[in-house]
Amino acid sequence: MTLVVQIRATGGPEVLVPAQQDLPRPAAGEVRLRQEAAGLNYVDVYHRTGLYLVPGLPAVIGVEGAGVVEELGAGVEGLAVGDRAAYAGLPVGGYAEARLIPAARLIRLPEAVATRSAAGAMLRGVTAHMLLHRVHALQPGETVLIHAAAGGLGLILAQWAKRLGATVIGTVGSEAKAELARRHGVDHAILYDRTDFVAGAREITGGTGVDYAIDGIGGDTLLRTLDCVRPFGTVASVGQAGGPVPALRVAELGPRRSLALARPSVFAYAADPAAYRMAAKAFLALLQTGLRVEIGAGFPLRDAAQAHRALEARRTTGSSLLLT
Repeated sequence: MTLVVQIRATGGPEVLVPAQQDLPRPAAGEVRLRQEAAGLNYVDVYHRTGLYLVPGLPAVIGVEGAGVVEELGAGVEGLAVGDRAAYAGLPVGGYAEARLIPAARLIRLPEAVATRSAAGAMLRGVTAHMLLHRVHALQPGETVLIHAAAGGLGLILAQWAKRLGATVIGTVGSEAKAELARRHGVDHAILYDRTDFVAGAREITGGTGVDYAIDGIGGDTLLRTLDCVRPFGTVASVGQAGGPVPALRVAELGPRRSLALARPSVFAYAADPAAYRMAAKAFLALLQTGLRVEIGAGFPLRDAAQAHRALEARRTTGSSLLLT
């Protein structure tokens, strides 16, 4: 029997319930992965609440994790029993001590990369690659605004953007988070409860506006972010932790603003096998050369409900893990 945390109905954190499941042997093309940890992501909240649908109920959610290969299904190549491997993206099923997963989703880990670092950052690493290389190819000398810069994605984006030669502005909710963000590459930290981030970004850029803004907050924050960007700049909307993404008319993006608005999906990006493997390997290469994964908290797997409460209350920094 395998410990999992499942949802039998959508709703609040209380619907996350520990359970025991029989795990069959892997089918052709599948791998049984004994997980050391699963990553906690805000998309898990969307799956739990029903904002994003899962294939059916009851369901084990979770889209990121890492561990050791225990068994291979027929036809699996490039992996061996005992290999450490990580994954990001669909299908859901990460909130488990062990899971079956298509072999094509697994990325073998280099010796220099810790299993828990990969478990807490693979989805964010693929997302960062999508945002900095596909949605907007960030160039040396450009300025990027990152909301929630002390979060798991924000810290990775800040470090990666600095390596690309950008100036990084980050919004944070406290001085402690500001200091954390600065240690990870943020040049200018704006405490949004003290300073209007639109005015702050404009001041830092001499009134011009940033070249690129990445917003995982949604709600009114996204609307105000549009005013942070220079003419012909780009805004990427990648989440809605602060409320639903508002309706926007195309006419609102110009001619006064003259900007591009992207709503990219990391799941769509990761669904392309070539793009997924390229992004994952690029991220792992950065981990081997000093990019840091900040593990802010670890929760026992069976306490997933508590982890969700902390995430939604914005009490977490960096990446959080569910430990098996």
